[in-house]
Amino acid sequence: MARHLINKKNSPNLYGFHTVREAWLNEERIVQTLYLTPQSVRGFEETLSESQKRGLKRPKPTIVEKQNLERLLPKGAVHQGTALTCAPLEEIDLQDFIIKSHSRERFCLAMLDQVTDPHNVGAIIRSACAFGIDGIIMQKKHAPTLDGVLAKSACGGIEHVPVAYVTNLNRAIEELRESLFLVCGLDSETDQFLSNIPANNKIMMILGAEGKGMRHSLREKCDLMVKLPTIGPIASLNVSNAAAIAFYALSMHGDAFV
Repeated sequence: MARHLINKKNSPNLYGFHTVREAWLNEERIVQTLYLTPQSVRGFEETLSESQKRGLKRPKPTIVEKQNLERLLPKGAVHQGTALTCAPLEEIDLQDFIIKSHSRERFCLAMLDQVTDPHNVGAIIRSACAFGIDGIIMQKKHAPTLDGVLAKSACGGIEHVPVAYVTNLNRAIEELRESLFLVCGLDSETDQFLSNIPANNKIMMILGAEGKGMRHSLREKCDLMVKLPTIGPIASLNVSNAAAIAFYALSMHGDAFV
């Protein structure tokens, strides 16, 4: 492992131990450069050994001083001495989800309506990974990219939960309903709870942005609007926290999600 200064042409787009580890071990990732600070080398040795056992084609790590690495990362980025330059994952199409659902007994998707903050989106993807959500759907316009702070917030989840970017969310809902998906919207103003979702092998949950909530056009296309069973004086939660609870409920839901 040689020490080098970072070439700006090869700036890292992923950082943070868990984020980098999961990308490094993802055989679908094309990796250009792994950056490690001298202090982080030992902690990453197990990951390097694991990638060798799997026969993954990976470059030798580049050792850089902490201050040199931080020059090319966002200010205040919590990189934990690890960063990675790699190609984006192959894009997923909505039809890929639909086709995959045909051969699966259970399938669950989440759609994000105007949720654009990368911290929130990353946290939602992390929860989706933890509770077995099969994919995320977002609108191409204004959607954050799957790198940087989003990837750090997802804590490696972007390597396991595919994300489909679509042009029109309304059209995407129509396609999913034609494929027998039960479309549910999460909203604190409805009188139905998560427990009221009927058992179904295909479920798509829509989460709206904080403040704005779900757009009316999407709300009209939902088969059911549900809310969290909150009992305190503050009924609403941060969208990423609400998503985690909803995903857990779906993972435990009836005979469809166990």
